[in-house]
Amino acid sequence: MYKRQSLSMLMVSLIISGTIYLQMGLYLMSIIAGWDIGHNLVVVCHGWMKNIGLSSLEYVLDAFVIYTLLFSIWKIGSQFYHASRMKKRFKQYEENTLTTEMNQTYSDGKDGFIVISHPSPIAITMGFVRPKIVLSTGLISLLNDDELNAVISHEMYHQKNRDPLTIFLMSLCSSSMGYIPILKWFNQKYSIIKELSADEYAIEKQQTSVNLGSALLKMLKVCKHEKMPFVYASFADTSVNYRIDYILNPLKGIQIKLPVKVMLLSVTIFCFICALFIYALA
Repeated sequence: MYKRQSLSMLMVSLIISGTIYLQMGLYLMSIIAGWDIGHNLVVVCHGWMKNIGLSSLEYVLDAFVIYTLLFSIWKIGSQFYHASRMKKRFKQYEENTLTTEMNQTYSDGKDGFIVISHPSPIAITMGFVRPKIVLSTGLISLLNDDELNAVISHEMYHQKNRDPLTIFLMSLCSSSMGYIPILKWFNQKYSIIKELSADEYAIEKQQTSVNLGSALLKMLKVCKHEKMPFVYASFADTSVNYRIDYILNPLKGIQIKLPVKVMLLSVTIFCFICALFIYALA
């Protein structure tokens, strides 16, 4: 159920945002290179504004298009910059012996784990193409073997499904297309569903929720979470209340329903854009 929900949210968000990005990109290229792009959505808006006497708003629309594209480029660049800096810091504190042991035990000798020397319990998955699981010595000393295995299983789910990439794409769509409110709701709920899916995977691996719940409570008790300036999948700083409910009663599941007002507003905006396009074609 969670897999279907997360896939649906991802696909809808990418289709909506991708369409708008494509239209804005084509419009920008038409300005720069003088392309004749025909019935572009932004051109439709220009023509509609002229017809109702609001031609001065063309410049506002131009600024809006440029701002959206520049904001998206800035967010992507910021993600890669901060992630690259953090990888270098992790390399400085890497425990080579423990890293080798983790890779041999859980990753068939491949370079899928990094263990760093740090007193705080850390368990995150980062990276887009080849995501890596980062664990700290503080985490290893805090948890017993069964709890540690539960946390690793949770993070391996994120790694296997390349969740850092999809979480970033959802965040990018939401922040750059804030005028479509359903995207923000999708982004929030997508993160929750991904954490529940990873918990479900860990519970299935161990056939019990005790170890996962115990590890989560220990980490919440001793750890003060500081958000890093880039997108990643973390074990103990996302959707805690939902996850505790699920761990206490895995068979019940968590029901996530579409918000009616947000959905209606988003549909209204979508229909308004479609009406502009149909008007221009007519």
